[in-house]
Amino acid sequence: MNFRNFTPNKAIALFVKSIWVFERESGAESTSLPFFADGFPGLMFQQTEGGLTVKPHNKKMPELFLYGQTINPIVLEIKGSYLIIIFHLYPFVLKTFFDVLPQSINDDCYYLDGTEEEIRKLHEQLVTSESVLNKIDIIADLLLHYFNTKKQRLDLEIRQAIVDIMSSGGQENIGAIAKRCKFNLRTFERRFLKETGLSPKKFALITQFQASLEQLSVKNYKKLTDIVYENGFADQSHFIRVFRAFTGKTPNKFVK
Repeated sequence: MNFRNFTPNKAIALFVKSIWVFERESGAESTSLPFFADGFPGLMFQQTEGGLTVKPHNKKMPELFLYGQTINPIVLEIKGSYLIIIFHLYPFVLKTFFDVLPQSINDDCYYLDGTEEEIRKLHEQLVTSESVLNKIDIIADLLLHYFNTKKQRLDLEIRQAIVDIMSSGGQENIGAIAKRCKFNLRTFERRFLKETGLSPKKFALITQFQASLEQLSVKNYKKLTDIVYENGFADQSHFIRVFRAFTGKTPNKFVK
């Protein structure tokens, strides 16, 4: 498998966090790609030899779709060769760009089924384009079009709160972030949930989990408690409980 991680250009960096590309031209009959909670919905384009199914939901996916917050772990089961392009979106754009309530597609997908002219054109261009970079540019152009026509409706204060939570690794007090954004706590929690599909505390917990997952994956620690305390978990049992909730495994089993 070939994996590439692209940094979005300045034109779309306000609302696109990263772009992932997975490719396999030949080889194994099937591939399993696990995905865990990361706080970011996305737009996915996929071309496969034998189809892509999301487990455990057993949903066979179309070539182009929007997915919401992944909270419970999933696996993409792919048959044959494949190309997958994923645009990770800052969650504050879902409602404005796609007219979908973010919370309604948590652990679910929203099919871009071609009912809008730009989606039909996008699908046709993506299928006929042979270059991965051209495909990325095609998706980026559509998102930029959404931004230019709908940017007045974007909640940039919530975007800043998202960035603040990420910058602290999910460890900064939510009340302090709300105060800095000049919201009372209840208003901030309600607005954050409306725009992102998650409460700010849940988003912060997922951010903590992702930081610990990265540290565990690259083995950047001497003992498990290093990960626990560096990422703001109360104790080792708290960390294991959170890790198991988002991966279905204990940290030790995940490493093995």
